Amino acid sequence: MMKSAYYLAVDIGASSGRHILGHVEDGKIILEEIHRFENGMKKVDGHLVWDTESLFEEILKGMEKAGQMGKVPKSVGIDTWAVDYVLLDENDKVLGKTYGYRDSRTEGVDSEVYKVIPEEKLYARTGIQKQLFNTIYQLYALKLQEGEVLSKAKAMLMLPDYFHFLLTGIKCQEYTNATSTQLLNPVTKDWDFELIDMLGLPKEIFLKPEKPGKTLGSLKSEIEKRVGYSCDVVLPATHDTGSAVMAVPTKSDETLYISSGTWSLMGTELKEALISDKTRIANLTNEGGYDYRFRFLKNIMGLWMIQSVRHELEDKYSFAQLCDMAEEEKAFPSRVDVNDNRFLAPDNMGEAIKAYCRDSKQQVPENVGQLSTVIYQSLAESYAQTVKELEDITGNSYAAINIVGGGSNADYLNRLTAEKSGKTVYAGPGEATAIGNLMAQMITDGVFGGLMEAREAVFNSFDIKTY
Repeated sequence: MMKSAYYLAVDIGASSGRHILGHVEDGKIILEEIHRFENGMKKVDGHLVWDTESLFEEILKGMEKAGQMGKVPKSVGIDTWAVDYVLLDENDKVLGKTYGYRDSRTEGVDSEVYKVIPEEKLYARTGIQKQLFNTIYQLYALKLQEGEVLSKAKAMLMLPDYFHFLLTGIKCQEYTNATSTQLLNPVTKDWDFELIDMLGLPKEIFLKPEKPGKTLGSLKSEIEKRVGYSCDVVLPATHDTGSAVMAVPTKSDETLYISSGTWSLMGTELKEALISDKTRIANLTNEGGYDYRFRFLKNIMGLWMIQSVRHELEDKYSFAQLCDMAEEEKAFPSRVDVNDNRFLAPDNMGEAIKAYCRDSKQQVPENVGQLSTVIYQSLAESYAQTVKELEDITGNSYAAINIVGGGSNADYLNRLTAEKSGKTVYAGPGEATAIGNLMAQMITDGVFGGLMEAREAVFNSFDIKTY
């Protein structure tokens, strides 16, 4: 039996993180989860912030476990969510707070940015959809509110870049996550320094973006001592959606995907960014992907709404039970716009849905099944509408939708999506982000000849359900 070396993906989401060891055996990718930990934004001085020290401690604990198991990885790579960053001073010490993207300090900052550059011109330069938590608004908020912190900064690292720096001592900005800042030029694949100048941000903090697949270096000696071995650090697509999209099990360049979790990222892959007034009005974005591909996609609220309702019911129902109750109430007629800002961080999701129905003169849901059906039906209809927009704008007709990530296990939603979109739905793999992270490391090491070969291995390695 042909068996490759081990590789370690550290995949950190906004609510939890995990370490997944991967290797290839007889052409199939084999996964083993070896460490899992909680994550979440903490309230400090009225702001939502990340505890990067405890996150890095968890990264080291998981790496230690690999060594203790006798499964020393040849390389390790870290991915996280996008847009959040750390600023370092001249001594490489962290400046100020490491803010979380749901923090409210960016409220109203968009109108200040648009005094410098109008919204349509900003989109024309970057191709990135407006989201109030994009790094451009976070940095401008810092300039307006804590200018003294920004003035001391010598480097800005996105969170995975910061963790890679702590492992290796090498500072670097990885390309896919850098695109989420809304400060990168999609043609040159480098920072838009003219835009950065216009905004009065310090140019020296922006390091040259590096492609995923680059070997950054090896572990610092003190990290080696702590984890008990040495290995390379290889940049995956550090934006978790960038890694998840790598793991879409398709042989075609023309395919639709949904990276489904708390958020649903729905789109297609393009070789060049697609930027026009039409794409801006449709709120479609051109995020950087592996091999300089573009993830042409829309951010949709995703499973956040049903997760929130479940928590409000003290988690007494499983997701499967909520789906069963939703199916019983499938004739309930009301729908909501899942991308309405009122659903981003409400005090009570159930009440926010009822208020939306009341305000839009629709029947107000009265029980758990009705609430659940409103969410699932509205989400599936949003997917179907996005398919139409993508087909209209790209001029392509897509036969299928590939759903990857944790949400690919949502059987009821997958059935609704197939029904409302009229497309075949392929669901899986669930661990797409970690798989994509491992794929980048394996391609770098020569296990696979390139992205399409690695995707074929994904298709052959994991159960893909068809609807």
